[in-house]
Amino acid sequence: MGLIFYPRGGSAHVARNLASSLPPAGWAASIVSGSITLPDGFGDAGRFYRGLDVRPVDMTRALHAADPMAADPPLHPSYEDRVDAPDTLFARLDDEQAEHQVAAWARALQSAGAIHADVLHLHHLTPLYEAALRVAPDVPIIGHLHGTELLMLEAIEHDPFRWPHGEAWAERLRRWAAQAHRLIVLTETARDRAARLLGVDPDVCIPVSNGFNPEQFGPRSVDRVALHRGLGVELDADTPVLLYVGRFTEVKRIPLLIEAYERARPGFKQRAPLVIVGGFPNEFEGERPQDAIARTHAQDVHLAGWHDHSELPDILAASDVLVLPSVKEQFGQVIVEAMACGLPAIAVDAYGPAEIVDHGETGWLVEPDDLTSMTNALVEAVNRPAERRRRGANAAREAHARYAWPALARQVAEIYEDAVDATSLRENAALSG
Repeated sequence: MGLIFYPRGGSAHVARNLASSLPPAGWAASIVSGSITLPDGFGDAGRFYRGLDVRPVDMTRALHAADPMAADPPLHPSYEDRVDAPDTLFARLDDEQAEHQVAAWARALQSAGAIHADVLHLHHLTPLYEAALRVAPDVPIIGHLHGTELLMLEAIEHDPFRWPHGEAWAERLRRWAAQAHRLIVLTETARDRAARLLGVDPDVCIPVSNGFNPEQFGPRSVDRVALHRGLGVELDADTPVLLYVGRFTEVKRIPLLIEAYERARPGFKQRAPLVIVGGFPNEFEGERPQDAIARTHAQDVHLAGWHDHSELPDILAASDVLVLPSVKEQFGQVIVEAMACGLPAIAVDAYGPAEIVDHGETGWLVEPDDLTSMTNALVEAVNRPAERRRRGANAAREAHARYAWPALARQVAEIYEDAVDATSLRENAALSG
């Protein structure tokens, strides 16, 4: 299993949970992953994938280099064009920089023994595909699209001249997608988008949603008062809590959430603090949450900082509603984790959340970037506790029926087996010829 990004986003959680869930389905996974070492331990692949067979590719020196893309190994690029971020957008890299990425990852795959694998499961569309062709050309590839690559392709399609090497990278991604025996996508909508943007047969794209670990996430009893005190929030045991969990990137629309919350708060029939958990260290885009709080004069909004994923089950269990205003959420990993813990979600009616949240049954769907719609949903969620609990109970049942990793891993194992069988048939046919 390959992932060039150091662990900080949803795809790393997918890789970890999937690798952990595959052995009962008959498959063992080794993970080749980007890694960085920070003082707090975040971004360290060895730590993040502890207990699994992981081969970290340490990018720490690149992170601090004058040109992170020229270091050896280089820092991974990004699908997001973020000002002043060290991980440059893929579409800004020229041919020489692209080759440097491929060569570095070819060495990593060779060192990990990729040529002896039965299947190479490659997350995202990245230079790992080109590297795999060089190191293990006869091993079938299963691609796993997490959606951000599709967003970059859509941006290039909209404005081919926006970035200096956009069209070259769009062609690379299409070529890499054509190498894959199958492409795992997150939703039915993503299958249609991927087929069109990448020029592949829709039958090549297999929807397999992200999931949650049922041994970690589920309804549980926690000391709400003590847990939130640890997050810097004082409250009574019966105080409902609105929770955001995620990165501080522009598409997450945290300033909009803060403004909607401040508008909603006068309409609450009881206190309901907004707790914001997240913000990967040293990573943010657009207006900082603390600046949005100051601008809107918002009260009872609490920035609880970045917390390890292992802490999330208790944080969710001590909360009442998950709020995710992200306008381009390709899936919504935290939504299914929250649902598994019995929380209804307020999310945007677009992309992944629109296929996860059943409006009126497991949560609320609001229009993208609609301040009024978000405000009204917050007020309803706080002021109708019985309805909130009903939707939360529905959410838990839905999550455990559809999104538990053991069942999803069996779906992925079937895709692997199909790839191995197809490869064997081709090899036998070649020998017969």
